[in-house]
Amino acid sequence: RSAGLNRTDVPAMMISVMPFVLASRRNRAGKENMPLRVHVDVVSAEELIFSGETEFAVFPGEAGELGIYPRHAPLLTRVKPGTVRLKKPGVDDYELVYVSGGVLEVQPTLITLLADTAIRAHDLDEAKLLEAKCRAEEALSKRATDIDFATAESELAQTLAQLKTIKHARKSH
Repeated sequence: RSAGLNRTDVPAMMISVMPFVLASRRNRAGKENMPLRVHVDVVSAEELIFSGETEFAVFPGEAGELGIYPRHAPLLTRVKPGTVRLKKPGVDDYELVYVSGGVLEVQPTLITLLADTAIRAHDLDEAKLLEAKCRAEEALSKRATDIDFATAESELAQTLAQLKTIKHARKSH
Protein backbone atom coordinates (compact mmCIF):
# COMPACT_ATOMS: atom_id res chain seq x y z
CA ARG A 1 0.00 0.00 0.00
CA SER A 2 1.28 3.41 -0.98
CA ALA A 3 0.10 6.92 -0.25
CA GLY A 4 -2.71 5.63 1.99
CA LEU A 5 -4.63 4.07 -0.90
CA ASN A 6 -6.23 0.67 -0.67
CA ARG A 7 -7.96 -1.53 -3.22
CA THR A 8 -11.42 -0.12 -2.48
CA ASP A 9 -10.28 3.46 -3.24
CA VAL A 10 -9.12 2.75 -6.79
CA PRO A 11 -10.92 1.19 -9.78
CA ALA A 12 -9.81 -2.39 -10.45
CA MET A 13 -7.94 -1.67 -13.66
CA MET A 14 -5.84 1.02 -11.94
CA ILE A 15 -4.60 -1.28 -9.18
CA SER A 16 -1.97 -2.92 -11.36
CA VAL A 17 -0.73 0.48 -12.58
CA MET A 18 -0.60 2.32 -9.24
CA PRO A 19 2.46 0.59 -7.72
CA PHE A 20 4.50 1.41 -10.84
CA VAL A 21 3.38 5.05 -10.90
CA LEU A 22 3.98 5.57 -7.19
CA ALA A 23 7.32 3.73 -7.25
CA SER A 24 8.54 5.87 -10.13
CA ARG A 25 8.24 9.04 -8.03
CA ARG A 26 9.65 7.73 -4.74
CA ASN A 27 12.89 6.05 -3.84
CA ARG A 28 13.16 3.15 -1.35
CA ALA A 29 13.29 5.51 1.62
CA GLY A 30 10.02 7.09 0.51
CA LYS A 31 11.64 10.40 -0.42
CA GLU A 32 10.71 12.22 -3.63
CA ASN A 33 12.93 11.57 -6.63
CA MET A 34 13.61 14.10 -9.35
CA PRO A 35 10.56 14.83 -11.52
CA LEU A 36 10.08 12.43 -14.41
CA ARG A 37 11.26 13.72 -17.77
CA VAL A 38 11.65 12.41 -21.29
CA HIS A 39 14.14 13.56 -23.93
CA VAL A 40 12.51 14.76 -27.16
CA ASP A 41 14.15 15.28 -30.57
CA VAL A 42 12.17 16.94 -33.38
CA VAL A 43 14.12 16.63 -36.61
CA SER A 44 13.28 17.84 -40.11
CA ALA A 45 15.15 17.15 -43.33
CA GLU A 46 16.83 20.55 -42.97
CA GLU A 47 17.74 20.76 -39.28
CA LEU A 48 17.29 19.71 -35.68
CA ILE A 49 14.32 21.82 -34.52
CA PHE A 50 14.17 20.80 -30.85
CA SER A 51 16.31 18.63 -28.61
CA GLY A 52 15.77 18.65 -24.88
CA GLU A 53 14.01 17.40 -21.79
CA THR A 54 10.24 17.68 -21.44
CA GLU A 55 7.70 16.80 -18.79
CA PHE A 56 4.98 16.14 -21.37
CA ALA A 57 4.58 16.25 -25.15
CA VAL A 58 1.58 16.31 -27.50
CA PHE A 59 1.78 15.19 -31.14
CA PRO A 60 -0.80 15.34 -33.98
CA GLY A 61 -1.42 11.63 -34.58
CA GLU A 62 -3.47 10.41 -37.51
CA ALA A 63 -6.28 9.23 -35.22
CA GLY A 64 -6.10 12.26 -32.89
CA GLU A 65 -3.66 13.94 -30.54
CA LEU A 66 -1.12 11.77 -28.73
CA GLY A 67 -0.17 12.93 -25.23
CA ILE A 68 3.10 11.33 -24.16
CA TYR A 69 4.49 11.31 -20.61
CA PRO A 70 7.85 9.91 -19.48
CA ARG A 71 8.05 6.09 -19.35
CA HIS A 72 5.39 5.70 -22.05
CA ALA A 73 5.15 2.30 -23.69
CA PRO A 74 7.12 1.96 -26.93
CA LEU A 75 5.19 3.21 -29.94
CA LEU A 76 5.80 3.84 -33.64
CA THR A 77 3.22 5.85 -35.59
CA ARG A 78 2.73 8.43 -38.32
CA VAL A 79 1.82 12.02 -37.55
CA LYS A 80 -0.32 14.34 -39.65
CA PRO A 81 0.14 18.08 -40.25
CA GLY A 82 -0.37 19.96 -37.01
CA THR A 83 1.11 21.43 -33.86
CA VAL A 84 3.59 19.68 -31.59
CA ARG A 85 3.37 20.98 -28.01
CA LEU A 86 6.35 20.42 -25.72
CA LYS A 87 6.16 21.18 -21.98
CA LYS A 88 9.67 22.06 -20.87
CA PRO A 89 10.57 21.78 -17.15
CA GLY A 90 10.27 25.03 -15.24
CA VAL A 91 8.56 26.89 -18.12
CA ASP A 92 4.85 27.74 -18.04
CA ASP A 93 4.36 28.02 -21.82
CA TYR A 94 4.64 25.17 -24.29
CA GLU A 95 7.31 25.11 -26.98
CA LEU A 96 5.27 24.95 -30.20
CA VAL A 97 6.40 23.46 -33.50
CA TYR A 98 4.44 23.01 -36.74
CA VAL A 99 5.04 19.69 -38.53
CA SER A 100 3.74 18.74 -41.97
CA GLY A 101 3.72 15.05 -41.11
CA GLY A 102 6.29 12.41 -40.35
CA VAL A 103 7.07 9.43 -38.14
CA LEU A 104 7.00 9.39 -34.33
CA GLU A 105 8.99 6.86 -32.29
CA VAL A 106 8.34 6.70 -28.56
CA GLN A 107 10.58 4.89 -26.07
CA PRO A 108 10.28 5.16 -22.26
CA THR A 109 13.04 7.80 -22.01
CA LEU A 110 13.29 9.11 -25.59
CA ILE A 111 10.84 10.49 -28.16
CA THR A 112 11.99 11.09 -31.74
CA LEU A 113 9.89 12.81 -34.38
CA LEU A 114 11.26 12.64 -37.92
CA ALA A 115 9.21 15.33 -39.66
CA ASP A 116 8.84 15.99 -43.37
CA THR A 117 8.88 19.72 -42.53
CA ALA A 118 9.13 21.31 -39.08
CA ILE A 119 8.94 25.03 -38.28
CA ARG A 120 9.04 26.71 -34.88
CA ALA A 121 5.78 28.58 -34.21
CA HIS A 122 7.54 31.94 -33.85
CA ASP A 123 9.09 31.49 -37.33
CA LEU A 124 5.71 31.14 -39.11
CA ASP A 125 4.63 34.14 -41.21
CA GLU A 126 0.87 34.67 -40.84
CA ALA A 127 0.54 37.08 -43.79
CA LYS A 128 2.17 34.60 -46.20
CA LEU A 129 0.04 31.78 -44.82
CA LEU A 130 -3.18 33.74 -45.36
CA GLU A 131 -2.11 34.40 -48.97
CA ALA A 132 -1.35 30.70 -49.47
CA LYS A 133 -4.75 29.81 -47.99
CA CYS A 134 -6.51 32.08 -50.49
CA ARG A 135 -4.53 30.59 -53.42
CA ALA A 136 -5.34 27.03 -52.31
CA GLU A 137 -9.03 27.82 -51.88
CA GLU A 138 -9.09 29.43 -55.34
CA ALA A 139 -7.41 26.39 -56.89
CA LEU A 140 -9.96 24.14 -55.17
CA SER A 141 -12.84 26.14 -56.61
CA LYS A 142 -11.44 25.91 -60.17
CA ARG A 143 -10.66 22.18 -59.98
CA ALA A 144 -8.97 21.83 -63.37
CA THR A 145 -7.86 18.21 -62.85
CA ASP A 146 -7.94 15.65 -60.06
CA ILE A 147 -4.18 16.09 -59.56
CA ASP A 148 -4.55 19.87 -59.18
CA PHE A 149 -7.41 19.31 -56.75
CA ALA A 150 -5.40 16.89 -54.61
CA THR A 151 -2.40 19.25 -54.53
CA ALA A 152 -4.58 22.23 -53.60
CA GLU A 153 -6.35 20.21 -50.93
CA SER A 154 -3.02 19.13 -49.41
CA GLU A 155 -1.65 22.68 -49.48
CA LEU A 156 -4.82 24.00 -47.84
CA ALA A 157 -4.63 21.38 -45.05
CA GLN A 158 -0.99 22.27 -44.34
CA THR A 159 -1.70 26.00 -44.40
CA LEU A 160 -4.64 25.62 -42.02
CA ALA A 161 -2.47 23.53 -39.66
CA GLN A 162 0.21 26.25 -39.69
CA LEU A 163 -2.39 28.94 -38.94
CA LYS A 164 -3.66 26.79 -36.05
CA THR A 165 -0.09 26.63 -34.70
CA ILE A 166 0.05 30.45 -34.74
CA LYS A 167 -3.26 30.58 -32.80
CA HIS A 168 -1.84 28.15 -30.21
CA ALA A 169 1.22 30.36 -29.87
CA ARG A 170 -0.93 33.46 -29.28
CA LYS A 171 -2.96 31.70 -26.58
CA SER A 172 0.15 30.61 -24.69
CA HIS A 173 1.65 34.11 -24.56
